[in-house]
Amino acid sequence: MIANLRLAIRLAALVIALIGALCIHGLWRAVRLPSPWPRLFLGSVAWIVGARVRVIGRPLKRDVVFLANHLSWIDILAIAGATGSAFVAKAELRAAPLVGWLCTLNRTIFVTREDRLHVSAQIARLRDALAEGWAVTIFPEGTTSDGTTLLPFKAALLAALDPPPPGGRVQPVRVDYGPATTELAWVGDEPGQVHALRVLRRRGTFPVTLHMLDAFDPADIGGRKAIAARAREAIGAA
Repeated sequence: MIANLRLAIRLAALVIALIGALCIHGLWRAVRLPSPWPRLFLGSVAWIVGARVRVIGRPLKRDVVFLANHLSWIDILAIAGATGSAFVAKAELRAAPLVGWLCTLNRTIFVTREDRLHVSAQIARLRDALAEGWAVTIFPEGTTSDGTTLLPFKAALLAALDPPPPGGRVQPVRVDYGPATTELAWVGDEPGQVHALRVLRRRGTFPVTLHMLDAFDPADIGGRKAIAARAREAIGAA
């Protein structure tokens, strides 16, 4: 009973935050100003669902690819709220009701990792975004893990950094949920909706620490596989 009440309160808070952010975002866009509201909305969603985000280190603001380990959909909320980053996400997310539309507001780059025939086009879209100075986050594991081990990093999309755009950097990010990791990591066959409802019903708050590790120039590393290995090594060491 209490868990369902907690769910209802959080859902109501999410609706209020969404309506407020959309109204202000519309005003921003009407006067043709760059809108910070998608980022602020995603950060507020993280807070509403119970995440208390702490950033260690300094995230780069632009001309950067963040390479992060991946535990849950909450990672996206935390990283977006802290950095304003756009994301590379699975193409099927575009079709999800409301969520897909919100992703487009945050300039999500949708890819189909299994579609090898269109990898070149996906790399080109990512390269164009980086050429415009975006901050973009990639989860190179390709899926969520249990938070205690790192899966192998997939390097295909990192071809967009070979060669890198002028001034481009890679910044590894270690996402850590602390003692709540085993409870919140999204692994196995649990449906996304079930996981989301479980988080929304959860009592109390939980820490999300973003370790913004030392950035490096991908031009100094030597190719996409070496870039992936360097980032994985840094995250593992953290």
